[in-house]
Amino acid sequence: MDVTSPVSGPWLVVGLGNPGSEYAMNRHNVGFMVADLLAERIGGRFKRAGKAQAQVVEGRIGPPGPANRRVILAKPMSYMNLSGGPVNALRDFYKVPLANVVAVHDELDIDYGILRLKLGGGDNGHNGLKSMTKAMGAEYHRVRFGIGRPPGRMQVADFVLKDFSSTERKELDYFVDRAADAVECLVIEGLERAQSTYNS
Repeated sequence: MDVTSPVSGPWLVVGLGNPGSEYAMNRHNVGFMVADLLAERIGGRFKRAGKAQAQVVEGRIGPPGPANRRVILAKPMSYMNLSGGPVNALRDFYKVPLANVVAVHDELDIDYGILRLKLGGGDNGHNGLKSMTKAMGAEYHRVRFGIGRPPGRMQVADFVLKDFSSTERKELDYFVDRAADAVECLVIEGLERAQSTYNS
């Protein structure tokens, strides 16, 4: 099987972040921002997902026909470092193949606003990915949203839990929109096409 091509079954797109209004505009919450935009695009509203500690929206993306995909958008409500449990519970409930799971997350080692898409790999110190990989293995897709490194001697934990700067916010909507486009391309057309279009 070509792992870069879409496989059968529904897709689970997970925006990683921390629940609570105090975290809403943090750099660490860009995954939630992308998930919110995708939900808006399919005309859905997040609601609590049964026993899973997450909020979900179910819908479809893509043109009518064979490229139309069933998608579950999810935001774990467990805090970042415990994301794996809720995500794996949703994967089991909706019978989603691991290769059809997409994590959207902030990435320190990429400049602000730059996207990188990949399948599998390490967690690069990201606690959300670390928890997901521990719960279900590493062979899921990642849409990595660059936030850059902390300035000066600022600690990484402080940096990711701070809001985007006023300068960054001027372009944030554009970059979130582009990340949502990249997720849609990945789900509809496969990893290779999404990488060639959005990896910059």
